[in-house]
Amino acid sequence: MTTDVTTQWSGKLYSGGWVAGSGPRLEVRSPATGDRLAEVASATAADLDAAVAQARTAQRDWAALPYDKRAAVLLKAAQLLQENPDRLARWLVAEAGSGQGKAAFEVGLVTTELQESAALASHPYGEMLRSVKPRLSVARRVPVGVVGVISPFNFPGILSMRSVAPALALGNAVVLKPDPRTTIAGGFALADLLEEAGLPAGVLHVLPGGAELGAAVVAHPGIPCLSFTGSTTAGRKIGEAAGPLLKKVHLELGGNNALLVLPDADIEAAASVGAWGSFLHQGQICMTTGRHFVHSSVADEYVAALADKAKNLPVGDPADPTNALGPIIDTHQRDRIHAIVTGAVDQGATLAAGGEYTNLFYRPTVLSHVRPDSPAYTEEIFGPVAPVVAYDTVEEAIELINGSDYGLSVSILTSNPYAAYELADRIDSGAIHINDATVDDEATAPFGGSKASGVGGRFGGPHAGLETFTETQWITMQQDIERYPF
Repeated sequence: MTTDVTTQWSGKLYSGGWVAGSGPRLEVRSPATGDRLAEVASATAADLDAAVAQARTAQRDWAALPYDKRAAVLLKAAQLLQENPDRLARWLVAEAGSGQGKAAFEVGLVTTELQESAALASHPYGEMLRSVKPRLSVARRVPVGVVGVISPFNFPGILSMRSVAPALALGNAVVLKPDPRTTIAGGFALADLLEEAGLPAGVLHVLPGGAELGAAVVAHPGIPCLSFTGSTTAGRKIGEAAGPLLKKVHLELGGNNALLVLPDADIEAAASVGAWGSFLHQGQICMTTGRHFVHSSVADEYVAALADKAKNLPVGDPADPTNALGPIIDTHQRDRIHAIVTGAVDQGATLAAGGEYTNLFYRPTVLSHVRPDSPAYTEEIFGPVAPVVAYDTVEEAIELINGSDYGLSVSILTSNPYAAYELADRIDSGAIHINDATVDDEATAPFGGSKASGVGGRFGGPHAGLETFTETQWITMQQDIERYPF
């Protein structure tokens, strides 16, 4: 970066450049140490009005550019991030509590998203249609205008960029409201990157703020398209508010994802997949493995192997690269996790590992004999907790998997992957990974859930951006003016 970023955006927000916000200052603090990292401005309704007005003007010029000019900005941003990954990674570690391996992985995802979105700009954006009249009939995709993006704290870089980058590539302007706990990793660091890559002023706005500002983004008449990633509870409220306004809404919501261990699976390998799926980034991922269904013949062996991995995972300040796991994002979430764990034990579950914490560092936890009415089974915990449930038949396991309100990601582990592939037809889930973890994402693949896990399209893949961030326009043209009997 060409300047010291903490000085550049101290007390500011990003709206046509780094400018003073009219709201109170927000402190940026490390969940691992409690240290004050920076201070930013919060945005008010007046700041939002000004940003949308500027975005609507800037969007017209941005959309009018040849596609290769838009692509060049995104490719330049990817190049800058590849040359200096620490410009984002250090904030993911310090501000989001990411382990260094997770931070490096997320930077790679952001880079790939920029590259794939740059390619999206050159994809075909329409089709020739047949007509009964002697005319040219075309359906083409056009930008929606201004896209409102509301992103969460857990993977703040990629969960912002996977909306921002394709929206920009297709000629839209963006108003981004990151989670106030990760304003920099989920917003300012990305704005700084794109600004240096040559993004014109006014095309992207980053407005820090809480739920009140988020509600204002949803309701704003100048924002016709919304892309939200977060909890199902919040998503329902956004859907209720946006529905009467007839807005185009994409909701990427929570999950209570299932890992199905068939009796022929390699148990040691399965436990490794299960540990990764439940404990990565302290379980604060929508794709986290929330329920482990293990055949009763191998359930005890699996619990022992998973508990052994949990007991040996180092937990602490992610600034130390030897720590695999970092902190829970805040005390409210930590206390919720602990209440779910202790409640499950009170209901008869066996605590095979974990169930303890120091400050915000929660130990990886394994629960067995979890009751199906326990919150540890029914809810998205969003913490490093692995509830294990034994089953006797595959039919029973499929019924348990589909019995959840969520349908985001499912993993099946077996020595017979083709038999598992046949099971996929019977599972209600946006993604099914055979012999891999529930936590998986690529910019080239369509990502999204069914049921309470999301609605409104997919992220990734060659068509998702077009479906989410453009509208279809029908155009006809003929040589002569049509004659009518009137």
